[in-house]
Amino acid sequence: MNVTATQGLRQCLELSWRCIVKIRRNPLVLADVLIGPAVFLVLFVYVFGGAIQGSAQDYLDYMVPGVLGLTTLLATMGVGVSLNTDLEKGVFDRLRSLPIWRAAPLIGAIGGDMVRQVVAIAALLGFGTLLGFRVRTDAWSVLAACGLAIAFALAFSWVWVLLALVMKDPQSVQGLGALLIFPLSFASNIFVDPATMPGWLQGFVAINPVRHLMDAIRGLMLDGPVARPLLWTVLWMAGVVLVFVPLALAAYRRRA
Repeated sequence: MNVTATQGLRQCLELSWRCIVKIRRNPLVLADVLIGPAVFLVLFVYVFGGAIQGSAQDYLDYMVPGVLGLTTLLATMGVGVSLNTDLEKGVFDRLRSLPIWRAAPLIGAIGGDMVRQVVAIAALLGFGTLLGFRVRTDAWSVLAACGLAIAFALAFSWVWVLLALVMKDPQSVQGLGALLIFPLSFASNIFVDPATMPGWLQGFVAINPVRHLMDAIRGLMLDGPVARPLLWTVLWMAGVVLVFVPLALAAYRRRA
């Protein structure tokens, strides 16, 4: 069925709201994004901070933006798990019988998951402030950093959408997703300065999209260079969308 742009947008928003209603009915699904950032921050700052940077407080300033990037990556995996669960339960079979835009269920799933992203970021910044983290720029720069993290999540969520459509069950999506997330996060500048890594690994870090995201976020929150890492982050996001959206839509048509 052909739908207008306005109808398609409304359908995407309605399906996003469906995901939000699921969260309202079962708030425990937010437990990981509420508690996870605090656990990561405490463990890395107070277990490794003294060894890595000599001072837990100095490492706290480095790690709050770092955990922001990490939680963004981890939270995107929820899109794939939730989507695959709906596919298993036959929800998409019912949606296909409706006169809606074919891509609306996929976009709706990503849109609804943004609630998890916002909750995770708010929890992290609130807990980081309690521990003593202080922004060195201004409120607008912090909002820009949070907006960039959410935009990055929107783009990279299409990777998990594709995985959800080609994997058999949610456990497989979660397992393969973790295998993808850990190299991207640990082989980056989330936890340490890449200059301390061996040369061959620094080559990978240099092209890692997470590295550019972290440089941009730290620049916005801690008053550093922003323009170049921001440009690279936007280019990476555009590239991921251009590659994975068509692949995800093609996989959705085959599965339909």
